[in-house]
Amino acid sequence: MRYEIRLAGEGGQGLILGGIILAEAAGIYDGKEVAQTQIYGAAARGELSKSEVVISDEPVWYPKVEIADLLLALTQSAYDEYIGEVKETGIVIVDSFYVRNYRKGDKVYSLALSEVARRIVGREIATNIVSLGVITAISGVVSRDAMREAVLHKVPKGTQEKNSAALEEGFRMGEDAVKIH
Repeated sequence: MRYEIRLAGEGGQGLILGGIILAEAAGIYDGKEVAQTQIYGAAARGELSKSEVVISDEPVWYPKVEIADLLLALTQSAYDEYIGEVKETGIVIVDSFYVRNYRKGDKVYSLALSEVARRIVGREIATNIVSLGVITAISGVVSRDAMREAVLHKVPKGTQEKNSAALEEGFRMGEDAVKIH
């Protein structure tokens, strides 16, 4: 099993941290083989940013995503840039507030990720954590317990309660989205 995930958006959306948390959940807490890479623009905030995570049952010899099993796109430009690099049977998750022009399909989920982050935490910075909950619930590529552990280990001290609430809401959103599809 080799599962390739690309988290894409713009600098400042927490995608690098999101990729690190996802890799830690899979590698440390679920005991899978994992590789995580990242790219972000020179100006970081506002530039195209992506984090890639490859999860496998065997050693990961090539750490980059070749063709994604799952794409998370938090901006229209990220969607436009990477939609052509998703498997035909792949899962696409977009933020409904920022990505309005996307292809419809059985495994395309348009969800209010940033809006939920604003409601739960008061700021969009938690969109990455909401998204990790959604990814976990929809893909099943990591366990919920592993994701909870990784989030609590990586988020800044004093933010654990709000980030836990954001993650749990992401789990719920993902469950609901699967039921509808």
